[in-house]
Amino acid sequence: MRDNAHLDWPFFEPRHRTLALELQTWAAHNLTAHPKHDVDDPLQDGANSVHQVDSTCRQWVRALGAGGWTRYAVGGQAYGGAQETIDTRAVCLIRETLAYHHGLADFAFAMQGLGSGAITLHGTPAQKAHYLSKVAQGEFIAAFALSEPDAGSDVGALRTEARLEGDTYVLNGQKTWISNGGIADFYVVFARTPGSQGSKGVSAFVVDAHTPGLEVAQRLEVMAPHPLATLRFHECRVPARQRLGEEGQGFKIAMQTLDIFRTSVAAAALGFARRALDEALARATSRAMFGQTLADFQLTQARLAEMATQVEAAALLTYRAAWLRDQGQRVTQEAAMAKLTATENAQRVIDAAVQIWGGLGVTRGQVVESLYREIRALRIYEGASEVQLLIVARELLKNFKEKTSLKGGA
Repeated sequence: MRDNAHLDWPFFEPRHRTLALELQTWAAHNLTAHPKHDVDDPLQDGANSVHQVDSTCRQWVRALGAGGWTRYAVGGQAYGGAQETIDTRAVCLIRETLAYHHGLADFAFAMQGLGSGAITLHGTPAQKAHYLSKVAQGEFIAAFALSEPDAGSDVGALRTEARLEGDTYVLNGQKTWISNGGIADFYVVFARTPGSQGSKGVSAFVVDAHTPGLEVAQRLEVMAPHPLATLRFHECRVPARQRLGEEGQGFKIAMQTLDIFRTSVAAAALGFARRALDEALARATSRAMFGQTLADFQLTQARLAEMATQVEAAALLTYRAAWLRDQGQRVTQEAAMAKLTATENAQRVIDAAVQIWGGLGVTRGQVVESLYREIRALRIYEGASEVQLLIVARELLKNFKEKTSLKGGA
């Protein structure tokens, strides 16, 4: 049973508490009807497995849209958004709750935001009207196409090119590890001007899935089933009106989009960790062993205490970062700390929960076994843990040097 004590923290306003409680009620009625492993049958061949994952993800997007939750993934009330700007705390509360109940439901919600975030931030009124309203209603499925075979965390290394011919850009290149690849209605694609290097020269484009020259080259299967694909662009012609922002602003657009949703990755990890802790408590207090329960052993009590502390530490960093961003502050360091701590702590908490469950913990069909696979990718995507460490260190050093310089100047 979920403990809602954290909703009383000063990070939240009454509307956030109302949102969280309403979503928990909705989730209890809608998410439990779908077993956690409804898309995870090891007896299926690859093609059937991918098809079922795709179908389930589409269903989740529609259900979340009908429930009014995907409205929080986009900004602009005129375009179907819940508020004028994206409310980071609301997004985090939604992701935490969905992840607690069902990993694929969280994924479906998260990609609606990440895939359309650049349009919320830099889209023209026409782009927003066409795409955001349908994303908010769950009618369009969005995708964010940044990563390439040789360019993941190092965005400046991407090679996909976009050459301008009159009023059309011609895209050539490859993107991989693209979430919602194969089922998205549109992709926000990042490509560089031919001959440019580093982060300069990168621009962002909205590319409809049916655009000639864009093909799904390969579907990727991963340990926690999600729609993933490699995309290939070959002389893919995109009207210049589909560019987001100015030419050469793509790197800034990508980083601004990630800054919004990186904190929400921490929230998803937090949801997984809270569920693992609850599962561990249920098992420890019910498992009879040597004339007592597993929870009566001091070793078990110590492990549970560590798990609870790791969960609360992650929650505090996550909602501090979300609150700061909603106050209009730059949160590069705080978001990196939150993602690093929440994902790494969740891995530890879930691993401990599996251990407490014993043999059942590694049995397919158990919640903790599913969580064990769900959490692993969160330590990699939207910036691996090692990259988060570099970001935190870079920000620390930059702030220290600025303070030292000011003192010296005084």
